[in-house]
Amino acid sequence: MGQKILRFAVVLAGCGNKDGAEIHESVLTLLSIDRAGHQYQCFAPDVPQGRVINFLTNEEMPEKRNVLLESARIARSKIKPLSDFVQEDFDILVMPGGNGVAYNLCTFAVDGDRMTVLPQVESCVRAMHAAGKPIGALCISPVIIARVLKNVTVTFGKDEKINAIFQRSGTKTANTDARSIVIDHAHKIVTTPCYMLDARISEVSEGIEKLIQQLIKMV
Repeated sequence: MGQKILRFAVVLAGCGNKDGAEIHESVLTLLSIDRAGHQYQCFAPDVPQGRVINFLTNEEMPEKRNVLLESARIARSKIKPLSDFVQEDFDILVMPGGNGVAYNLCTFAVDGDRMTVLPQVESCVRAMHAAGKPIGALCISPVIIARVLKNVTVTFGKDEKINAIFQRSGTKTANTDARSIVIDHAHKIVTTPCYMLDARISEVSEGIEKLIQQLIKMV
C-alpha cells in the first residue's frame, strides 16, 4: 500500500527577496514537497505590495505591484488568492521567506514589535494550528508565527535583535545555521533560517529539505 499523498498549502509574498517571496526558498520548498511524493497549492493575498525595489540599484521604485500577480510568477500561474484557502483541504502549511513577508504579509519591516499581520494570513495560521496541523516557516516568516501564536519556539538564525523582540511576548528562540531546523513538537511548528544568514544555496536547500521531511512526519 502506497503512502498517503499529503496536501501542502504554500503561502507566497510576491516575487523576489527584496520586496516579495525569496525565489530560491520558494522553489526549493516546492521541489522538496514534490520529491517527497506529495502535492502543493500556492496561495498569496490579493493585495498591493508594500514597496517595489529595483534589484540592480536596491532603490525603491515609484510603481505599484500586486502580491498575488507577482507570486504567480513563481507558481507558474498555478496559484489561488489566499481568501480561497480552506483549512480542511490541506494537511500542512508552509511559508517561505523574503522581505515581502515583512512588508506584504505583515508590517514587521515597518512597525517592528508593533507589527500587525494581514488578517487573511493570521486566519490561515490560526486555522491550521487549531486543527493540530503542522506549520513550517522559513527565513523571516517565523515573525508571523511568533506574533500570531506567541508561546512557540522558532529560529531567526542568529539575529539577537529579532530574538529579543519576540522573547518579550513569550516566544522562545533558538539560534541555528541554515542547514538546520528548529522543531516545536508541542505546537507542530518547524522553522529554518535560510537567508537570515549569509548562506550558500546548498545550505539553504538542506535546511528546507529537513523542514519538509519533519513536517511530513508530524502529520
